[in-house]
Amino acid sequence: MESVLLISYDVGTTGIKTCLFEVDSQIRLIAHTTQGYPLTVLPGGGAEQNPEDWWNAMCLTTKTVLESAQISCEKIRGISFCSQMQGLILVDREGTPLRPAMSYMDQRAQEQLQKGLAHGPQIAGANVPMLLKSLYFTKAVAASVKDPVWKYKWVEQNEPELFTKVYRWLDVKEYLILKCTNRFVMTKDSAYATLLYDTRTGHEGFSRDMCKMFGVKYEHMPEVIDSADKVGGLTETAAASLGLAEGTPVFGGGGDASLIGVGAGAVQPGSTHIYCGTSGWISTVIDRQLVDTNAMIAAIVGVSPRYYNYFAELETAGKCLEWVKDHLALDEIDIYLDKKNVSDSQEAIFTSLYDYMMHVIQKVPPGSGGVIFTPWLHGNRCPFENPNVRGMFFNISLNTGKTHLIRAVLEGICYHMRWMLEAENHKVPASQVIRFVGGGALSALTCQILSDIIGRRVETVHNPQNVGAVGAAVVTAVGLGLINQIEDAGKFIPISKVYSPNPENKAVYDRGYEVFQSLYRSNRKNFASLNRLSSH
Repeated sequence: MESVLLISYDVGTTGIKTCLFEVDSQIRLIAHTTQGYPLTVLPGGGAEQNPEDWWNAMCLTTKTVLESAQISCEKIRGISFCSQMQGLILVDREGTPLRPAMSYMDQRAQEQLQKGLAHGPQIAGANVPMLLKSLYFTKAVAASVKDPVWKYKWVEQNEPELFTKVYRWLDVKEYLILKCTNRFVMTKDSAYATLLYDTRTGHEGFSRDMCKMFGVKYEHMPEVIDSADKVGGLTETAAASLGLAEGTPVFGGGGDASLIGVGAGAVQPGSTHIYCGTSGWISTVIDRQLVDTNAMIAAIVGVSPRYYNYFAELETAGKCLEWVKDHLALDEIDIYLDKKNVSDSQEAIFTSLYDYMMHVIQKVPPGSGGVIFTPWLHGNRCPFENPNVRGMFFNISLNTGKTHLIRAVLEGICYHMRWMLEAENHKVPASQVIRFVGGGALSALTCQILSDIIGRRVETVHNPQNVGAVGAAVVTAVGLGLINQIEDAGKFIPISKVYSPNPENKAVYDRGYEVFQSLYRSNRKNFASLNRLSSH
């Protein structure tokens, strides 16, 4: 195969990662850079971003990557996207955002969910007739306050004058595609994530029946395309802003829930991957649609036209480590038990504070001295849906230090992954060998803890923090005819390292896991008492 250069954009919650790939018999990362942008957290559960921040970061990083690699823009054969999903971007006819984008993390629409779905006779918190209708058309149900249809209804009810100007409802990467091509489109996986998409064979597309049931204007929904479809070429204006050639092909790409598994090489039926980035999840490839309304797990539409991803999500995974870095590893009030200049300390030999954290907690035995952490810093989705739950450290003693707390956070994330894995296994057997990807997979300690806690072999790939961008490169290569189909992705993505469970460690973690699960049941009412009040 002739060597081809592609650019992928991984549009995350806190920043964009722009990657330049060379594709032939393998997919090799040539250059990459990142640019952050803010996430505004508002009272009452709001979480918003400025869509122009995404575009400006995309333009800046594209130029930086080309300059660092000393590559001419004419050599780029195509671009595509992997992005955060279930955002709500409402634009007018000119494609201008009418308000800040509502993030997938936004949970202001509790009243809209209650009035719209959680009333009358219910199963798993959903009105029975509406639940049955949703399952018939979509094989899922919008039962979470974070599902975008409730964000849409929140805007309609709280910002009615603005709402009259809405022309199209877009998701995150769809807004960037619009900036590139002037086309209002949505890939099938993003369309499905609205939970208004008819998945029945021969009926694929936005469902008028579902839109009517939820009070959504059907005309607000954009054209639906496949992930590997060429949307168009870069417009003159977009090309100038990005520093790329006018007419460079732009492909649909996919959401992170779709493409990270592709970039992990977990593309064959029955293969399972675990992702630990800002959020986290477990996903298994299956050939049919399933839903577990009690555990909030559903087989979602991905980028492959033949398969689905049986998907369970943890809202805050790596975000918990960021919290630890900012509030435990760093000292907020400038009081140090051992005052020393950071440049003179051992930390200076590590490339980042995260690396240093992983180094120091290796000295802490498995089980973190009996301390358990719950990673629910922004509510939780699976295996229970509850926006009121929060994180906690349980069983702190006089002997507990920061290193115990930091390790407990890692273990708590992995405990929750095990909980979701077991919930998935009720209907779909996860593979015995798990591909582990995301920034969390950069740490050998985290990989070993995960293997010990879930009791399965864990595999990683090269550059696990970039697998979303790799997945977008695969989609682009399929669109260009360089790769035959999505299911061939594994041939281009070799295994890097393998971790096997340590039986002694697993015995310790089995005890901790039982307590971890009980903490939710024991504190559910306390969470509701404290956090329902704070949302008003």
